[in-house]
Amino acid sequence: MSLPSPAASPLSKIADLDAGPTRRKRQRSESMQSDSSSLKRAVSEGPGAATPVCATHDAPTVDLVNDIDIYMAEQGEHSVDAITLMPPPTPPHEPPANLTPQQKLQYVTERRGKQMQVGDTWHIVSREWYRRWLAACQGIADKSGPLEENHVGAVDNTPLVDRDANLVSNLTEGVDVEFVPWDVWKAFTTWYGPATYPLPRSVIARGHLGEPSLELRPPRLKVLSLVDSQSDGPIGPPHGYVTLSTKDTVRALSKELVASISARSNIPYRIWKIQPGEYVASQFPASKLAAHGAELLEINDKTLEDALIEFDDPFVVEFQQDGRWIADQTSTVPVSVAPSVPPPLFGGGEDFFSRLGKGSATTSVTQIQPRQVPSPAPSAGSSAKAQDSQVVPFKSFGFSKNRIPQEPGTLGLGNMGNTCFMNSALQCLAHTKELTDYFLSGVYQNELNTDNPLGMGGAIAAAFGTLLHRIWAKDSTATSYSPREFKMQLQRFAPQFSGYQQHDSQELMAFLLDGLHEDLNRVLKKPYVEKPDWEGGGDFELAQLAQKSWHGYMQRNDSVIVDLFQGQYQSTLVCPECQKVSITFDPFMYLTLPIPVTKKWKHVVEYIPWDSSNPHVKVPVEIGRDSTFKELRALLGRWMGAPPENLLTLEIFSNRFYKNLDDNALCGDMLDSDTIACFELPCNARQSRLYKKKETDPFIIPVFATDLLASPQYSYRSPINFGHPFIVVIDSEQARSTQAIYEAVVDRLQRWTTHAVDLFTWEEVPSVSVDSVLIPVPPMDSLTEIKENGEVVRVEDMNVDEGDITDEKAVIQDDATMDTAINGIPQVVGIKKDVCNLRLQASQKDYGTGFSTYGSSSQRFESWETRLEEMGKDVPLLKEMDALYCEFDENLKAYYFGDEASSWEHARWTNNAWITFLHPEYIEAKKVASEKRSKGLSIDDCLTEFTKEEQLGEDDLWYCPRCKKHQQATKKFDLWRVPDILAVHLKRFSNSRALRDKIDTFVDFPIQGLDLTNLVGEQKVGQRLAEDGIAIEELGIGNVEEPLIYDLYAVDEHLGGLGGGHYRAYALNHLTEQWYHFDDSYVTRSEAYQAVNANAYLLFYKRRSNEPLGGKTYYKIEEARLSVDEAVDPNPSMDTQLPTPPSEIVAPTFVLPQKPQNIVWRTPHSHDRSTPSSSPPPLYEPPSFEESQHDQLLPSAGLNSLLMDGEQTLHFSSSSKASPTSSNEVEADDDDAADLRRFESSPIQLMEGEWQLSSSSPSPVDSESNPFSDANSQKNEVVDNNDIPRP
Repeated sequence: MSLPSPAASPLSKIADLDAGPTRRKRQRSESMQSDSSSLKRAVSEGPGAATPVCATHDAPTVDLVNDIDIYMAEQGEHSVDAITLMPPPTPPHEPPANLTPQQKLQYVTERRGKQMQVGDTWHIVSREWYRRWLAACQGIADKSGPLEENHVGAVDNTPLVDRDANLVSNLTEGVDVEFVPWDVWKAFTTWYGPATYPLPRSVIARGHLGEPSLELRPPRLKVLSLVDSQSDGPIGPPHGYVTLSTKDTVRALSKELVASISARSNIPYRIWKIQPGEYVASQFPASKLAAHGAELLEINDKTLEDALIEFDDPFVVEFQQDGRWIADQTSTVPVSVAPSVPPPLFGGGEDFFSRLGKGSATTSVTQIQPRQVPSPAPSAGSSAKAQDSQVVPFKSFGFSKNRIPQEPGTLGLGNMGNTCFMNSALQCLAHTKELTDYFLSGVYQNELNTDNPLGMGGAIAAAFGTLLHRIWAKDSTATSYSPREFKMQLQRFAPQFSGYQQHDSQELMAFLLDGLHEDLNRVLKKPYVEKPDWEGGGDFELAQLAQKSWHGYMQRNDSVIVDLFQGQYQSTLVCPECQKVSITFDPFMYLTLPIPVTKKWKHVVEYIPWDSSNPHVKVPVEIGRDSTFKELRALLGRWMGAPPENLLTLEIFSNRFYKNLDDNALCGDMLDSDTIACFELPCNARQSRLYKKKETDPFIIPVFATDLLASPQYSYRSPINFGHPFIVVIDSEQARSTQAIYEAVVDRLQRWTTHAVDLFTWEEVPSVSVDSVLIPVPPMDSLTEIKENGEVVRVEDMNVDEGDITDEKAVIQDDATMDTAINGIPQVVGIKKDVCNLRLQASQKDYGTGFSTYGSSSQRFESWETRLEEMGKDVPLLKEMDALYCEFDENLKAYYFGDEASSWEHARWTNNAWITFLHPEYIEAKKVASEKRSKGLSIDDCLTEFTKEEQLGEDDLWYCPRCKKHQQATKKFDLWRVPDILAVHLKRFSNSRALRDKIDTFVDFPIQGLDLTNLVGEQKVGQRLAEDGIAIEELGIGNVEEPLIYDLYAVDEHLGGLGGGHYRAYALNHLTEQWYHFDDSYVTRSEAYQAVNANAYLLFYKRRSNEPLGGKTYYKIEEARLSVDEAVDPNPSMDTQLPTPPSEIVAPTFVLPQKPQNIVWRTPHSHDRSTPSSSPPPLYEPPSFEESQHDQLLPSAGLNSLLMDGEQTLHFSSSSKASPTSSNEVEADDDDAADLRRFESSPIQLMEGEWQLSSSSPSPVDSESNPFSDANSQKNEVVDNNDIPRP
C-alpha cells in the first residue's frame, strides 16, 4: 500500500502568516474535546472504535424507513440542502426592464467594472455568447449577419462544459470566458431567459495575502457507499459527485457526502477517504478498503484546502448495520494493541523546525521512515497536531507483507487535477544531484532565511526538502505520492497556481527556483548596490565591469540556487544615431532560447493600385503570425514600389468593409477565408496611430454599390450591396461641388467594369485639344447605344444615321470604324451623367465598418440639399466618416457589371479578373523554408538566434544618454558566464495579445557533449587576457583551459496544444545511471535518446568539470558529511572523496527483490501514520547518545551516504548551528519488525551514494579518469524490461 496522503505537514506551516495564537489555542482545544484523541482508546479498540458520526444529536430511535428529510429537520439539520457551493446573495433590486440596447450595455459595463470581493458570487459566461450580445448592443454585424439585441437568446455555456456538465480545463478570460457579477447575471436571465448551464463561482481569498480570486474549478469529489461484498467487479450504478469550495469545511463536506447517499442517514456513519483512482460504481466493497489505503475522515472545521483534499478525491460513506461497522465484520485478524513507542533518539524540541512547528493546527498522516537522515520533522509541539489529525488510517488486519522497498528516485507524483505541469518540473529538479545532496544532507536547514521579505518564510524550501526526502527515501514501499503539502504551500505564496487549471511548467520552475533562492538566501540584510556603467575600454575593462556587476549581485544574493543555476548575460545596446555603446551584465537563472521557426501567416492579399491603367492583382504573402498590418504594408510597399504609409488595408465581407486593419491589427487574428484588400492611395492612408492630421488632408471616402430604390422617397432602407467596395480620395476643392464628387467616384468605377468606356462622354476631333483629357480605353468590339430608358441596343440591330454620332446619346464606335468614317481621334470630354445615383451617409466610422446594415433606421441617408444648407456655400460638403453609395438601376447594373445569374459577366472583381503577382522575394523565401525543413533544427540554431543582433521596436525604445532622447537602438545578448547546472527553456509558446500558439518543430539537442566554449564571453576574453600576461584570477575568471561541456540529465516535455496538453518528464537517476520516464504517478524505465523528441520543452544540463560542482554549496555539504562521520567514528578509516562525473558511478547489476511487505506505522497520539515530514512528539525524555546505540531498530554501522540502509546509523552534525535532529521512531508490529530485520540483513547496501552489493564487493572507482573523455559519457544500458517492477 502506497504512503497515505498527509493532511498537512508541519513543515508546510513554517511561515503560516494566517495562524495566530488565538486560532491555534482554539484548534488545540477543539482537538482535545474530540473523542478520537484518546491514545488508549485508539490503540486498544482499533479503527472499529473510531468515533462515529450520527445524524442525530440525542440518538433517538426511529424507524429506518422514516423519511430522511423529516428526520433531519427534526434534528435541526434540515439545512443540509442549504449547504451549497455559493448561495446567491439577495439582490438589492431587480434589474431594470425595457432598456434600449445601449442602456443595457452601459448597465452591464458599469457593474462589471467593480472589484471582486471575497464572498461574492460571480458567474462564468461563454465568450462566444458574450461577443454576440456585445455586437448586437453596439449595432455591429458579424459575419453571420446582422443580429438584433432582442434575438440574442439566453446565455449558452455549452462550449464551456464537458458531457458531464463539468467546466472544461484551461479557460482564459477574454478568450474563452467572461466573468460577470451576480447582478449582471440576474439581468441576463431576466432579459433573455434561463441560461443553459449556469456556472456560478465564489470569490475566495487566495494565498497568504488573501487576494480575491474566482474559484473557477472548485473541488469535485467522488462519493461511494460501503457495502459488505467480496466482489471484484463494479457494484451498482455510476457513483455520484459533490462539489464544494476549497474554503468549505470538512464538516460541511461530510454533510454533503451523506446527503448525496439516498438512504439511512439517520444511522451512525463514518467516512473513509481512499486513494485516488478510477472508481466506476457507486458501491465500494469493504474487503478492498485496505488495498485502497482507506483512512477515516475526522469531522472538524478545517477547510478542504487545509485538509489537503484535492479535486476528484474519492470518499466512501459507511453506515452501521445492526450496531456494527461493515469494515469490522470483514476483518480476519482480531484487533491488536498498537506497538509501544520508544523514546526519541535525539531532538529536545529546540531545533529550527520544532520551534516553528509549535502550535500548528495540523498533523501529517504518512508513514515514518526509520533510518532516514535527517528527516526535517518537528520533535516537539506535535502532540496537538496529532490529536487534531485530519484522517485516521485504516489498519488492514489481514493485509501485510506484499510490498517491497522501491528504488530511490523512482517515486511517481500523483496528478491532483491538472498538476502535471508541477509534477514534471519537480521530477527534473529532484533529479538534480547537487541540489538533492544539499537538501538530503540537511544543510538547507541551517540556511533557511525566514526573515527575508522577498522570501516565503522558509516554507517553500521546507516543503521542497520534505518532498525530496520522500522521493529519495531508501526504504519507501510507495510507488507514487500526491504532493499535496507542497501544492498547498505553493498556492499560498503563488495564488496563480491555485485551483485545478493547467499552467506553464516553465513558470512553475521559475517561481520555484526564485522562491528557493530567497528562502535560502545567505544574505540576511541586503545592502544597496549601485549598478556599474560601461565607460568604454577593451577586454580588461569589460572583464572588470563583469566582475563588479557579479560582485554587486552577490552582495544581495547568495544561495545554493546562485551556486548551481545562475549565470550572467552580457547585453549590448548601440545607438543608431550617435553610435553610443552601452554594456550591462545581468544574472539569469535559466536560458530562454527562441526557436528560429517563425509561425508563418500565409494569405493572398488583394492589391488595388491607384493608377487605373495598372491591373489589380492578388499577392501571396508569408509573414510572421505575430506581425502587425503595419509590417504587412511595409512588405507590400517594398514589393509594389509604393510608399507604405500610402497603403490602406481593410477586410471585406458581404460587399462592404468589415474591419479597419490599422497598425494595431495582428495578421494572426485573420482567418484563411478572410478577404483582405490593400488600396494604394495618392496620399497618406492615416492608419498609423502616430499620424497627425493636417488641414490640407484630402477626404478618404468609402464607396459601396447598391441597387436603386423602387421608392426613392424613403430616406432609409436595408438593401443588399453588390460588387467590390472601393476608396475614393477627394481633395478639399473637389469636395465643394457635388458634380466634382460625382465625377471622382465614377472615375474610380472604371476599374471594376469591362464597359469602362461607357462611363465617359466621347468626342472625335482631328487633333487633340488642349482641354481634352485622353484616357486609356479598352478595345471596343462593336457599336452600341444606351437609350434614355436604359435599353442597350447593338449597332447591328438599328439604322445609324450621321446625326446620332454628334448628339448626347451614348454612341461608341471602335477605332477602325471611326478612322474610316471621320478620320478623327476619340477623346473623353466628360463623365457621363446619370450612370448612378450618388447618395450620402454620415457617421460611417472606420470606412463603414461600425454599423450592422447600411441604411438602417439609425443610419438614414442625408440629402445633398440638407448637407449644403448645413455646411454653407464655397466650403467642402464632405465630413470625416462620410460614406458614399452608388445606386444603380436594374438596366445600368446589368450593362456595366451583369448580375448573379450571368456570373457578373461584365464585372472585373471576379476571380478571373485578378492577376497573381509572385515577388522574387516570396519565391526565394519559400525555397529557403523548404531547405530548412529538410535540414532540421538544432539547439545550436536556437543559440545563434538568441545571440543575433536585433533592432528594438517602436514600443521598446532606449533612452540614449548622449542624444538625450529615445532611440530604436540595436540590441545583442551574449553569454558571459554559464552556471554548473544549465536549465534551457525552449520558447515553444507564443502568447501575443489574442494570439496563442505553440511551435511543435523538432529541435535536436545532444545527450552528451553540448559545447558552449565558443559562445561564452568570459572564456574568450579570459584566454586573450591570459595570453597578454594578465592575472585573470583577480578578475574572477576561473580555469579558461577547461572546455565548457554539458551533459543532459533531465527533460520536461509538453504534449498537445497551448490550450491544454499534458506534461511529462525524463530524468537520469544518478545512483543507478538509469533513465526513467515520469508520467505523473506512472514511472517506467527509459533510455536517454527517447527524451530527444519534438515535445521537449525544458532541458537540464550538468557541466563536466575536474572540480566539484556547486562551489560554496559543495563544501558545505562535505562539511556536513564529515561532521556526521566524526560524530560516529572519531578515527575514520575512509577518506572523503570528491564527486566523480556521472559516468564513473557503476550501475547495479541486480534488481531489488520483490519481497512482499506492508509496513504501517502509527503516531502515539493519533490513529495516523507518520512520515519523515511529520514525526510524532517525544513521549519521554530523549536518551543519551550511548543509550541510543542499543536501539533495536538501528544497527551500528557508520554513515557513509545521504541515503541510509539497514547497515547504517542515524547521525547528526556537531556544528555550532545544528540542523534539525528529530527523527523519532515508533516500533513496528511484530510482523513488520521482522520484515525490517530481514531487510536489514540483506546484502544490498548503499555506500557513498552508489548501489552496491555487500561490503566485500565494492564498486571500483577510478579517481584519476578524465571527465571529458569518451569513457565518461553517460552510459545508457538497455534493459529487457522497460517497466519498473511494481507489486
